[in-house]
Amino acid sequence: MRKHREKENSDFNVWRSYSDMMAGVLLLFVLIMCVTLFQSQINYEQSIKERDEKLFLQEEYTKEIMSQKNIVENQQNQLSAQDEQLATQDELLAAQKKQLDELAAKLAAQQEKLDAQSVTLASQQSALDEKTTQLADQQARIDKIIGVKADVIEALRQEFANNNVNVAIDASNGSLVMDSSVLFAYDETELTEEGQMVLGTVLPTYCNVLLQEEYFPYVAEIIIDGYTDSSGGYEYNLELSQRRSLAVAEYLLNLSQSFLSGENQESLRNKLTVNGHSSSNPILDEDGNEDADASRRVEVKFRLKDEEMIEELRSILDSD
Repeated sequence: MRKHREKENSDFNVWRSYSDMMAGVLLLFVLIMCVTLFQSQINYEQSIKERDEKLFLQEEYTKEIMSQKNIVENQQNQLSAQDEQLATQDELLAAQKKQLDELAAKLAAQQEKLDAQSVTLASQQSALDEKTTQLADQQARIDKIIGVKADVIEALRQEFANNNVNVAIDASNGSLVMDSSVLFAYDETELTEEGQMVLGTVLPTYCNVLLQEEYFPYVAEIIIDGYTDSSGGYEYNLELSQRRSLAVAEYLLNLSQSFLSGENQESLRNKLTVNGHSSSNPILDEDGNEDADASRRVEVKFRLKDEEMIEELRSILDSD
């Protein structure tokens, strides 16, 4: 019995020990579970916190992304607008380039024309310079031709002054006027001795000037004109004036043998012209009435080769 009890006590103790052990294990498990749960709780809360933080950060990041997206969209819109502006500007630039190319082509064409014109102008300038030289030479020749008459008149006046012969040379035509009353008796056609002396003084001087080498080529005629007053008939006075002028001419030709060479005598005969004008072209006084004494006169004058001079001027102008 006792053994049985001891066995039971032993079994009970074993069981108790087992129970205690199991209780301890259970307690340990509970503790472990508590610790694990606590740790899990902590981890969970930490995870929640981290999640919230991540969510917050995600929201912030999302906001930032959205903000950046808006900025990017705005920038894209601006870029699109700028692209459109650039496209428009490209079109404008293309159009301007086309215009510039057209202008460049026009300028090139104009430059080519200008170059051609420059060549033409240079040629024209050269021709103009040549013409200017020619015109200067021609002008000198024309001036010489035009000035011949004035030069002859001045030479006549100077020559008479040098020879101390007091005569009046008409400044407009170079004529030498001699009073018929000095040369001829009234109504006569033969020269008086006084008339011969006068003619012997003035005619050689007059003719020598006209026959000078520088003037003679321009002299067409050496003219002796006779005039009367209006008394008497026209025909009578015409014959009288002609015979008087002829008498002067004959005296001049005879006299020329003493002061002219044979060649110049021939030239004088070829140039000499004798005219009678009767009572035409009378000399009038201040009141407009005929001055009979002054109207009776003999004029010695010259005529330049007007037609020849005009022809020479024309040839000069034609050559230009």
